Amino acid sequence: MNCFSWNLILALIWVAISGTLTGSNLVLGFVVGYAILGVALRHVPEFARYVRRVPKVALFIGFFIRELIMSNLKVAYDVLTPKDYMHPGVIAVPLEAKTDAEITIVANLISMTPGTLSLDVSTDRQVIYIHVMYLDDRDAVQRHIKYFESRVLEILR
Repeated sequence: MNCFSWNLILALIWVAISGTLTGSNLVLGFVVGYAILGVALRHVPEFARYVRRVPKVALFIGFFIRELIMSNLKVAYDVLTPKDYMHPGVIAVPLEAKTDAEITIVANLISMTPGTLSLDVSTDRQVIYIHVMYLDDRDAVQRHIKYFESRVLEILR
């Protein structure tokens, strides 16, 4: 079993012992389990990788929630105002992701944010085609998507 599985089991044990199944209690159990694993597995190399990855995942979740909120607000503003601010277009973004799993996760996370939709990946898996609702500055949109991809790959690799 990997460290995440052990951490999740400890979190579920925490929830079972406390007797309340809530999101905050599960997160608290996860933190307590993380601390227990830190003490118990401090000399295990696999745990060192896990220790580095957990904060990155937490930061990415915050980053992704911020992206969701900002893109939802932008789309909602465009819908609620009488003037259209949309400049839709399709852009090709070179991919750093190499495996099918990496490409799939990046494409799905891009599609989850309002205003962007992953359309296709080139046959050589080097380029992803994305429909963008607000294509005012092609280079800025490409840089933003590349930054988004780099944040995802930082967690996966």
